[in-house]
Amino acid sequence: MKRKINARFVLLTVMSVVLTLVLATLAYYELFKKEVLADLRSYTYVLQHAQMFDDLTTMQEYTLSDTDVRITLVDPKGAVQYDSRADAADMDNHENRPEIAQALKNGYGEAIRHSDTIGRNLFYYALRLDNGSILRVGKESGSIWAVFASIFPWIAGIGILLIGLGLVLSHYLTIQLLEPIERMANDMDHLDSMTVYKEMIPFTTKIRKQHEDIIKNAKMRQDFTANVTHELKTPLTSISGYSELIENGMATDADVVRFAAEIHKNSMRLLTLINDIIRLSELDVTEQTLMTQKVDLYEIARTCVNMLQINGEKHDVSIALYGTSCMINANREMMEELVYNLCDNAIRYNNAGGSVSVWVTQEQDHAVISVKDTGIGIPREDQERIFERFYRVDKSRSKSTGGTGLGLAIVKHIVEQHGAKIEVESKLGEGTEIRVIF
Repeated sequence: MKRKINARFVLLTVMSVVLTLVLATLAYYELFKKEVLADLRSYTYVLQHAQMFDDLTTMQEYTLSDTDVRITLVDPKGAVQYDSRADAADMDNHENRPEIAQALKNGYGEAIRHSDTIGRNLFYYALRLDNGSILRVGKESGSIWAVFASIFPWIAGIGILLIGLGLVLSHYLTIQLLEPIERMANDMDHLDSMTVYKEMIPFTTKIRKQHEDIIKNAKMRQDFTANVTHELKTPLTSISGYSELIENGMATDADVVRFAAEIHKNSMRLLTLINDIIRLSELDVTEQTLMTQKVDLYEIARTCVNMLQINGEKHDVSIALYGTSCMINANREMMEELVYNLCDNAIRYNNAGGSVSVWVTQEQDHAVISVKDTGIGIPREDQERIFERFYRVDKSRSKSTGGTGLGLAIVKHIVEQHGAKIEVESKLGEGTEIRVIF
């Protein structure tokens, strides 16, 4: 990465230097052009006021000391009357020459062009005299490449110096830029104590968060794997042990019935656990598109409450539904799963003779479902973790009730996918209320 950044710095430096030199050359040429035209303008006015063109015979005998200067006199119809560098009789009509045409129209004209008469590039300035004739003064000039060639040694020297300084500066900037990044990469656990550029604070903050998320997710995956292994191993061990006793004939007829019941119970626990793991894996695919529709949250809650009546009686827990009809835009199957898990969890962690109250209400613009129990409650320090996979407040009680520890994790996923909000309020020994706000 260091080489790539350094190479890009060098490339940027070279391009900047070359572009600067080219622009400087063009600017020099423009200044040179303006200066030459200004000189020609002054020269022309001097010749005009010198009245050298009143007598062409005298003018024809005039010899110019500056051989780069060309003087031409053209009559109002474009015929060449005099030229200091060529025989006027052999020259074409100049009426259509750019500088001549401008002078005839505006009183003066300027042009930079190639002369067909002498075969060279010239700067021209033409002035209309009082008698209507056009006095034109031209001066030879090379092209822009000739101008560039004249100053090339200086340009090359300056360019090489600037590129050399740019290379050194690029190397220095690369080191300065990457040094804190390398330090952060080598010690991600102490980002807060590192001195970085002010401009890099948002970057380091994002990196720190991503690093923390990676560590958290890695730990969650590790814990999940360990928990899944443990949760699967326990019932499988029981099933294997009971079946082995039956297979070896070491169980009485009464034991066979009891062992078969235990095998069935543990098999159902395994099936429930596997189904929850599969369901949670499906919900982990956050990119899936929800198939939503208008559903009545109260009707869904009533269906779930009716389904759980028998389970409630089994645990000596009553469950009742209150509220009114509330329409929301949601996935029906997920809503049934959410309400069922909340109510089932409230029954499992309740006390004998306890109750579960399910409320569906409309609060301002939001539909709210609340599941409140009179159970064991959740300690304050555990309330933020109850939605973690396989997290149990009372592990021994969870095993006895048959819970997998994934129900509330599934609820959390469904809530997030619907853009809803979940709240927990609990007092130890008094009960828990979980609210989902849509």
